[in-house]
Parts: sequence; structure tokens; C-alpha cells
Amino acid sequence: MSNTTLAPSRFAVWLNAARPRTLPLALACIITGTGLAAADGAFNWLVALLCVLTAVLLQILSNLANDYGDSLHGADHGARQGPKRAVQAGLVTPAAMRQAIAVTALLTVVSGLLLLWFAFGRAAFSSLLLFIVLGGAAIGAAITYTAGKLPYGYAGLGDLSVLLFFGWLGVLGSYYVQAARFAPALVLPATACGLLAVAVLNVNNVRDLESDRLAGKRSIPVRLGLRRARAYHWLLLGLAVVCATVYVLLTFTSLWQLLYLLAVPLLVRNGLAVARTEALHTLNPWLRQMSLAALAFATLFALGQALPTIFV
Repeated sequence: MSNTTLAPSRFAVWLNAARPRTLPLALACIITGTGLAAADGAFNWLVALLCVLTAVLLQILSNLANDYGDSLHGADHGARQGPKRAVQAGLVTPAAMRQAIAVTALLTVVSGLLLLWFAFGRAAFSSLLLFIVLGGAAIGAAITYTAGKLPYGYAGLGDLSVLLFFGWLGVLGSYYVQAARFAPALVLPATACGLLAVAVLNVNNVRDLESDRLAGKRSIPVRLGLRRARAYHWLLLGLAVVCATVYVLLTFTSLWQLLYLLAVPLLVRNGLAVARTEALHTLNPWLRQMSLAALAFATLFALGQALPTIFV
């Protein structure tokens, strides 16, 4: 029997580079914002779908740029504990990855412009211009996280960026393009969603703590050390639940709004795994679990806010 290992297909290589397991994070913030819009009677299915498409493309763009940037700057060296990246493994050339990044960025721009057109039309020029600027910032942030001359992910600013784009901008933006209004209390669920996305990044960075330290990547776990990084993880999970709960208490009309509490045991399981796992390279399944737990929390929260308007 031959022991020859078949090379992965071209499709499999690019699918792996796109890292579909990270896509729940892109969906979570859109689902949260859409649920809040539906609760205010402002759900727009076409705009919501375009929000999902744009967010997914932004996430894929970030993943491709991360693959390229980490290989370029040395974080994807032999000691790295996570899955091998396409450029690092020699499955995709740097030039091909740059082309893929450019194409994905173009598709993101097209999707974003369609979103703004169907959300605001030609009349709302000021809103249109603001979201074009924010969209450009999101694309730039996705590319420069680990790519470019001054990748901010290597300075430990990735957590702040994730909170901003997967929390505040993702949730509030997807709400605003449907409802065309804003309420200060919405910052609370947006923050909850963003903190859970940061928790996903933190599991990734705890897993890669030693290899990132060797590569000079100053992530939050590298800066804090393992013990404090574990405490930081619990803080992220706890504050997310607190923010969601405060919002529900401020806007309470129905027990349906407490539906998100069903996802809290998933967060506790993840916190315990990160706190107790000594062989950090075995955290990969808990990275996936945290991503799905964040999606479950967001989906249940969104349903909980929207259902009272249906069962009135």
C-alpha cells in the first residue's frame, strides 16, 4: 500500500486560506444589529443580506492578509502552534496571495457600495459618505492587521480593532443601515458582541503565545503573560454578558429578551478550557467552540429582541 500523501486541491488550499471557521464572527455582529433593527420594526431583508455579504468578504480579506502578513513578518515560523498558512507552507506564492487580496478587496467595495445604495439611495448623501469612509477604514484595517510596514496586530492593537469592527461598527452599522437612527443604549449589545469577538482572538493568541513571543508579535497574552491572559479571557466573557444584561434591563418588555442566557454555559465551558489547558497547542478546538459560542449568543440575543414584536 502506498503511503504517498496527496497534495491538497487548489480549491481546498484557497478555502483553507479563507479560514471559513472564522466567519461566524462576521455573522454575529450583523445578526445582532439586524435583530435590534427588527425589534424596532425596521428589518430589511435585502439590506441585511448585503450586510452579511460585505462582512463575510471583509473577514475573508482579513484572513488572506493575515496569511500573507504573518508569513512576511515571521509569525508563521516552524514553532507556530496553529494550523499552517498557505504562503508559509508554499502552497500559494506571495504574488498570488497579493492578487487574491486585491480581488477580495474589490469585491468588498462592490458589495459595500450596493449595500449603501439599497440602504440610503442617492438622497441620503451625508450618510452615504460617512459609510464610504467607514468602509474604507474597515478594508484598510483588514489588510494592515499583519501586512504592511507597520502591522498594528504586532503591536497588540488587534483586540481594540476587533472590538471596534466586530462590535461597535458591525452592530451599530448594520442597525443603522436598516433603521436609519441611533440610540445610545445600543452601544451595550454592540460592546457585548465585540467583546466575544475579542475573546475568540484571545483564544487564538493564548494558543500562539510562545510562537508570537519568538516572532516579536506583542499580542495581549504576550504582554500580560499566560496567567493574566487567562484572567483577561474571563473578563471579556463576563463583561459581554453584563453589557447584554444591562441593555435588556433598560429595554425590558418580555421574557423572550433573556433568551441569550441559554448561551452562557457555552461561554463558561470556554473560559474553563482556556484556564485549565496546559498544552496550549491543544486549544484549537476551543478556538472553534468560542467562535460558535459567540454566534449562538448573538443569534439568541437577536431573536430575543425581535420575538416580542412578533408575539404582541
